[in-house]
Amino acid sequence: MNLDLLRELAVPNDTRILLLVIDGLGGLPNETGRSELEQANIPHLDRLAQESLCGLTVPVAPGVTPGSGPGHLALFGYDPLQYDVGRGVLEALGVDFDLQPSDVAARGNFCTVDGQGRITDRRAGRIPTEQSAPLCDLLARIELPGVRVFVQPVRDHRFLLVLRGEGLSDRVSETDPQREEQAPLPVRALAPEAEATASLLNSFVAQATGALRGREPANMLTLRGIAKQPPMPSIAEICKFRAGAIAAYPMYRGLARLVGMDVLATGQSFANEIETLKARWADYDFLFIHYKRADAAGEDGDFQAKIAALEEVDTFIESLHALQADVFMVAGDHSTPAIVAGHSWHPVPFLLHPKSYAQADTAEGFNEKACARGVLGTFPAKEVLSLAMAHAGRLTKYGA
Repeated sequence: MNLDLLRELAVPNDTRILLLVIDGLGGLPNETGRSELEQANIPHLDRLAQESLCGLTVPVAPGVTPGSGPGHLALFGYDPLQYDVGRGVLEALGVDFDLQPSDVAARGNFCTVDGQGRITDRRAGRIPTEQSAPLCDLLARIELPGVRVFVQPVRDHRFLLVLRGEGLSDRVSETDPQREEQAPLPVRALAPEAEATASLLNSFVAQATGALRGREPANMLTLRGIAKQPPMPSIAEICKFRAGAIAAYPMYRGLARLVGMDVLATGQSFANEIETLKARWADYDFLFIHYKRADAAGEDGDFQAKIAALEEVDTFIESLHALQADVFMVAGDHSTPAIVAGHSWHPVPFLLHPKSYAQADTAEGFNEKACARGVLGTFPAKEVLSLAMAHAGRLTKYGA
């Protein structure tokens, strides 16, 4: 739904909406002919699906592989083709960096390269934050002419790079080739006014290359999502509700903060997130909670680990359902099939469990095939929020 129309139709109410996002939820069959969800022992999700409205969501458009940013923005009601937000901005907001309008932010990954400079591990073995933080301190000493350089750890192999100065542009390319066995790419200017910024970023990478040499597995870096912060309308103002977000990973906290949600302090595990949710349940009308492990396992190409992650999150479903949200949704921001070892364009399983105004559904479980037969069909993820608000009695009639 168009955000202007959503704002026009939204009405306050005392109902509550809960959105659980299982990152990288969707998958594909392996040699057994069954996907991760089909093979996982997820009795609570299967039972909930049988009592819910089910379907498949398309995060951006058919055939388009989404990043996590567009995938989440769609679930929050924003058209990801209209609201394009760089990953660097999300990481900055996620670690509470004081990002200025003229700053250029990039999400950095420590990676491993061989003697020929080719990437052998895009995530440097997912080194822990305790190992990456000293490397960030090392990179923060790099000096560039005319700008200030900020480098902060985010989590594990991820870090934040921010350039602050006059005349910076975010019309530049990334250095991550998105595959192994290739060397990191140079930064290219995508517009004439970005030539100076591209030169600065290439200088940073050159100096970082020398500083990281011999520090395996994190002996190189890549830069992604180089961007400035765009203006964004507030979800709380549009929907006339109090919105809260619970996520351990900084990027998802940044996404929530960007759209005007209160980002709640929580611990590093999903169990910590559940505790925070229960403690703050009465304070909000809309709560988003994030689960990460399924996506990480899919990106690593580990089919069994993704099954284990799905089985883990299933053990929390009863406690979430027990909160008795007027609308409880289980969604994914995108599919991350283990056989692809990365994000993919495939539609994502979705369920909506309403207290009232429900239609009959025939989905017999929570997986790709079952949800494809659900009453909701295959629909754009950007319609999830308006669908939830309608079932929660938070939308008035359109027209006379």
